[in-house]
Amino acid sequence: MDFGLTLKALRAIRRMRERESWSRQQVLAHQAEALQRLRAHAYAHSPFYQRFHAGREDQPLQALPVLTKAMLMEHFDEVVTDPNIRLHDVRAFAAQRQEGARYLERYWVTATSGSSGQPGFFLYDEAEWLSILASFARGQEWSGTRVDLRHRRRMATVASVSPWHMSSQVAATARTWWTPSLRLPASDPLERLVPQLNDWQPDLLIVYASMARILAEEQLAGRLRIQPAKTFTSSELLTAETRRLVRSAWGDEPYDQYGATETADIAAEHAQCRRLHLFDDLLIVESVDEQHRPVPLGEFGARLLVSVLFSQTQPLIRYELSDGVRLAAGACECGLPFGVLEAIAGRVEDNLSLPGVNGSRLAVPPLVFNRIMDILPLSGWQVIQEPDDGLTVLLGGVNSALDQTALESQLRKALGDQGARVPRLSFRHVAEIPKAASGKAPQIKAFRAAAAQPLNDN
Repeated sequence: MDFGLTLKALRAIRRMRERESWSRQQVLAHQAEALQRLRAHAYAHSPFYQRFHAGREDQPLQALPVLTKAMLMEHFDEVVTDPNIRLHDVRAFAAQRQEGARYLERYWVTATSGSSGQPGFFLYDEAEWLSILASFARGQEWSGTRVDLRHRRRMATVASVSPWHMSSQVAATARTWWTPSLRLPASDPLERLVPQLNDWQPDLLIVYASMARILAEEQLAGRLRIQPAKTFTSSELLTAETRRLVRSAWGDEPYDQYGATETADIAAEHAQCRRLHLFDDLLIVESVDEQHRPVPLGEFGARLLVSVLFSQTQPLIRYELSDGVRLAAGACECGLPFGVLEAIAGRVEDNLSLPGVNGSRLAVPPLVFNRIMDILPLSGWQVIQEPDDGLTVLLGGVNSALDQTALESQLRKALGDQGARVPRLSFRHVAEIPKAASGKAPQIKAFRAAAAQPLNDN
């Protein structure tokens, strides 16, 4: 990071710190003002929004139509507010894979993996990128690790190393003398990852949730020998068993962070209450059902709608994320003025669509399996839905204590309790759960006939 950008980032971090002492009323007022500015900018400079919100310019947010990723990419050139940005050119720029380069010498470019079947590109100018850097810093600070140029901390990230991944771009921008960083691909085998981490000895460890579990087991086995002060997880469901293993390995539970390429961090876990607090000063989130109707606080929604208040280059207003979350009612005892994300059910794409006892198809969420599989003596697991609706369960690093007959009985009962007609179940022992190209090890691979292949392959 150049020195001028560093100073700007530090100022952005300080501004965010100040908002943490606001009242809830101040946060809501800030949201309303920022949303008004965002909508005004979009209506003035985005031909797409001029049509998409036509006749609704003065209506409240909840009355506006929902924007999907497919719509965004189909109308990309008209969504963006800079007429010089063209999707064809952005794709060509990304194909060059030049880390640190900016499109049109102005915009940071990030991309989604396309695991939901529709890849996307997202652009940010300097002011927007500073908000993203500060949001990631906030997640670190809420763990009790304050961003301070006087203290040098070695960071290691085990995740995607794609130059267009959000975390790769942030790491490349923030790499400085006082935050030297080692970035390793989560797709690498352990025999390559472990020696590099042992040599690096990170103070901060940032990993996919599935990788946190694997590395904690390596530490407990004595092969990995590091002592990070803090561990941060993201991108996957953080289970209770992973928390336990990380605490056993390094003395403290991991700090979970929830975000997306489109938004940067949406929420982060705070040390005082160990709850995920929403970044309400940067986004407006809405938990909705399949018909985009609001879901009461304390109940799981089917989708999450986000309005990114700081992003004017590529406005995202009521943009749909396919995550089901439960938002908490009431204020948190820690005193932060931000809402609480109580639980994450996972992406809708991770639900298994199974035949129900009444003859219809039934969506079975990943949590049905997590509750059973997560406490078993395994190094990992994965449920794969086959074309005939049968389920193949991969069991990694099986301990001799595992009672497979009892496991099958538990799974059948859990599926039956959901109203699903219990499919064929088969089990396969593997040395390691296979990873996707990004290095993630998805626990659920749902079959979609239209795609003719399991989802989550990226």
